[in-house]
Amino acid sequence: MSLEHSHAPDFTLESTSGETVTLSETLADGPTVVLINRGHWCSFCAEQLQTFSEVSYDLWFNDGVDVLPVVTDPIGPLTEMRDRYGLDIQLLADPDGEVADRYSGTEETERGVTGIAATYVVDGDGDVRYEQVADNPGDRTYGNYVRYFVRQEFSDPFDG
Repeated sequence: MSLEHSHAPDFTLESTSGETVTLSETLADGPTVVLINRGHWCSFCAEQLQTFSEVSYDLWFNDGVDVLPVVTDPIGPLTEMRDRYGLDIQLLADPDGEVADRYSGTEETERGVTGIAATYVVDGDGDVRYEQVADNPGDRTYGNYVRYFVRQEFSDPFDG
């Protein structure tokens, strides 16, 4: 089931900052990137999160874009992950995979329920303008691509 060109499901999750974050509230300020990640143990997730951490301030300051990484883990391991990789973005805990399931889906692995890695760009009206669901754990969209996608008015920066 693709979410592209449809309204993004709203959610509220606990953040590693100690606050709760609601998608619809971030959309009041502009577009939002929703990242679905597998877990604190996933090196591909960490690599992707680092690329978004590097561009997050620029996206927020210049384009009003928030980055919301949803990870299917409790808050404790996520705080450790944020600190271990020196991330400048806060991670959102989805330990039961409820939000991930409404986006890209979940799967049962040896580590329990994990989200299927995906990237979504949601415009200020709440519509999904970009969706990339991973065919395998290493298949990711990185922060710099999303930055150019937003600045090209939600179009592929490499098209044409």
